[in-house]
Amino acid sequence: MQTTAYRIFEPQTVQTSVVFASPHSGCDYPEWFIRRSLLNAHTIRSSEDAYVDQLFADAPKYGAPFLVARAPRALLDLNRAAEELDPALIQGVRKVGHNPRVASGLGVIPRVVANGRAIYHGKMTRTEADARIDTYWRPYHSALKGLLDNARHRFGEAILIDCHSMPREAVESATRRGVQRPEIVLGDRFGAAADVELVDQIEAAFLKAGFVVSRNTPFAGAYVTQHYGRPLKAQHAIQIEIDRSLYMDEATIQPHSDFDIFRTRLTEVVAQIARLGQPGANSLAAE
Repeated sequence: MQTTAYRIFEPQTVQTSVVFASPHSGCDYPEWFIRRSLLNAHTIRSSEDAYVDQLFADAPKYGAPFLVARAPRALLDLNRAAEELDPALIQGVRKVGHNPRVASGLGVIPRVVANGRAIYHGKMTRTEADARIDTYWRPYHSALKGLLDNARHRFGEAILIDCHSMPREAVESATRRGVQRPEIVLGDRFGAAADVELVDQIEAAFLKAGFVVSRNTPFAGAYVTQHYGRPLKAQHAIQIEIDRSLYMDEATIQPHSDFDIFRTRLTEVVAQIARLGQPGANSLAAE
């Protein structure tokens, strides 16, 4: 299924309660948006989780649907609440409390891309902001909710794997905080968004494939994990962050020579995660 806002890659037969999603790999940049921006077509991509959709593309082969955003993160951030509006960017929006994401320019309609580079000159109207939310945000989240509802109806549970990538500076920041340089970060809102045993099994899958794994540092999950993670209602949400340097050149935003090798390693983990949502699945730790 494909719309302006998203694509859903469906398996031939849904075999697992796991749903994969990639909210930040969208790269359909409208020409009017590039013209409107202060940034060139290359720089504006610096916040994009480039190629994450390709890295997880085999999920449907293992019976799991895969939801992929088409809208780029610089245009609209699907990992924010629709109400996270930035008064420094959008006319008529009042500041309500302190939201560090909005304050830094990273609300639902971002004011900046990576390294704080401004996207626009001046403000946009509230009408334009609402139109973007109606065109991209609401359809994507309606589709995501539908996939999770279907999983719960069919299997009695839903497991959302929210797929992201992280820049080198985030990895280095974690290292400075005493964490072994992570290649994979699992975010479960410090246990609030998913059952700990499930996260243990997902971590075991990455460790088995030889990855260095951290939990919740430097990323514990944002809106998607917080909103959809309801473990007491048999709905779990886990954010996966991947070190971009493992598969791409961040400066050129191009895959490097190890891309295919890395994708093969990751696909083995995707297959194991999908099996966790199959009826009667055994713990990975017991394999």
